[in-house]
Amino acid sequence: MVKTKLQQIKLILFDVDGVLCNGDITYLDGGQEIKTFDVQDGMGITMALTAGLKTGILTGRKSRAISRRGRELKVTIVVQGEFNKWLAYLQIKKKLKLHDKEICYIGDDILDLPVLKAVGFSVAVANARAEVKAVADYITVARGGRGAVREVIDLILKRQRIFDVVIEKLTKTETR
Repeated sequence: MVKTKLQQIKLILFDVDGVLCNGDITYLDGGQEIKTFDVQDGMGITMALTAGLKTGILTGRKSRAISRRGRELKVTIVVQGEFNKWLAYLQIKKKLKLHDKEICYIGDDILDLPVLKAVGFSVAVANARAEVKAVADYITVARGGRGAVREVIDLILKRQRIFDVVIEKLTKTETR
C-alpha cells in the first residue's frame, strides 16, 4: 500500500519549524530571526527537483530566511504566514493542478493535521506530536531539521525507481 502511494507522488510539501528546521526560534536584539537548515535536506530537495518532482513550503510563520532558502533551492512553491494550512493547501493543489493522492506532506504539529489527513502520503517527523504521528503513513527516523526531509525524499525516489538516475545526473562529470 505505501509503495503504491509513493509511486504517485508529484509534490513534496513540508512545514518549516520542526520539519525543515529543528523547531528552535532564536531572536536577535535587532528583531532578526535565526533559522538553521540541514544541508542534507537541501540536497534532498535538489534531488527531488532533478527527478522532476515539485517541492513546496507551507508554513504558518513568515521569515526572510524561509524566502531565501526557498529561492536558493528553487522550491516550486513557498507559502508563508498561513495559519490555516488547510485553505493554503487547497490553493496550492488547485494552482499546481494536482490531486490529493499526488501529494506528500511532512509535518510535526497540530496545525498540520488537516493537510496530513488529506494527502496521498502523510509523514510525521520523529519529534512530531503524538496526534500527528497517529495519522501519519510514515514516521521518520530522523528528527525535523536533522535530515527528516532528505529521508522522505530518498524513500520516494527509491520507490519511484529514479534514485540512481538522479545521483547519476547530479554527479556526472564531463571529460574533455
